[in-house]
Amino acid sequence: MKLTSLTAVLTLLASPVLAQDQMTLMLDWFVNPDHGPIIIAEEKGYFKDAGLEVEIIAPANPSDPPKMVAAGQADLAISYQPQLHLQIHEGLPLKRVGTLVATPLNCLLVLEDGPVKSPADLAGRKVGFSVGGVEEAVLGAVLKTHGLTLEDIELINVNWSLSPSLMSGQVDAVIGAFRNFELNQMDIEGVKGRCFYVEEEGLPTYDELIYVANPARMDREMVARFLAATEKATQYIVNHPEESWELFAASSEELNDELNKRAWFDTLPRFALRPTAMDAGRYATFEAFLHEAGLIPGINDVSAITIDVTAP
Repeated sequence: MKLTSLTAVLTLLASPVLAQDQMTLMLDWFVNPDHGPIIIAEEKGYFKDAGLEVEIIAPANPSDPPKMVAAGQADLAISYQPQLHLQIHEGLPLKRVGTLVATPLNCLLVLEDGPVKSPADLAGRKVGFSVGGVEEAVLGAVLKTHGLTLEDIELINVNWSLSPSLMSGQVDAVIGAFRNFELNQMDIEGVKGRCFYVEEEGLPTYDELIYVANPARMDREMVARFLAATEKATQYIVNHPEESWELFAASSEELNDELNKRAWFDTLPRFALRPTAMDAGRYATFEAFLHEAGLIPGINDVSAITIDVTAP
């Protein structure tokens, strides 16, 4: 028996390493500091240690990733909690399986030295947005806190040109700006901005960036390994912020600039320390908010929105 066991061990050691599981991850947009745990997990070999080979793909259109996952063309996608609620009601077979950024990043952005000192000052003014539906509901909630409605302002679709439209005077404010990017982008260009944080202005808090999967198609155990690797990467980032920035910046030449460096350190405290952990109340509250805003026809149970891939 001892000889047989030793022979088996030697045979195993002499065998080639087993092939790693292939996984495709669709980002929400081009690679940026919001994706820090993913890039660090790749650079530090945490995915490899988890038996994964992860193909990370930036989409041509930011609205495509959830649809691709729903259709089985990718294993995971990074999306947004507010959009997920709407997509499920639209019939997409998706569920949240993990969290990447656990706080809102969205803010109502104005010029620091401009006429808008409070959202109440937006009456009769122009507000730019890039994505209809959710952003209008978010803005409506902020305005309601200050005694206004969407009818009191002029909404202008500025596509993805948020900070440029604000700096040029095309609009007086923009909704949908990310506090870790647009504020820094404007400051680098010599224009000071000011954010009104949506979660402080009447909006229920939510997870900005989440991982979504098709529950009927996903490999639950493989997703759990992916999330464990990103959790390990997040711990490394928190423990070694400077070293992790250097590693992130070195992963691609276009990432090593002042905007990404500032955004890295502003985003760091917002990463989900426990990617698989879920606050059921947070999802139930936001579902109710969207229903009250008239964006969804009914209210789904939380179990229809999220799943714990680590649960037995």
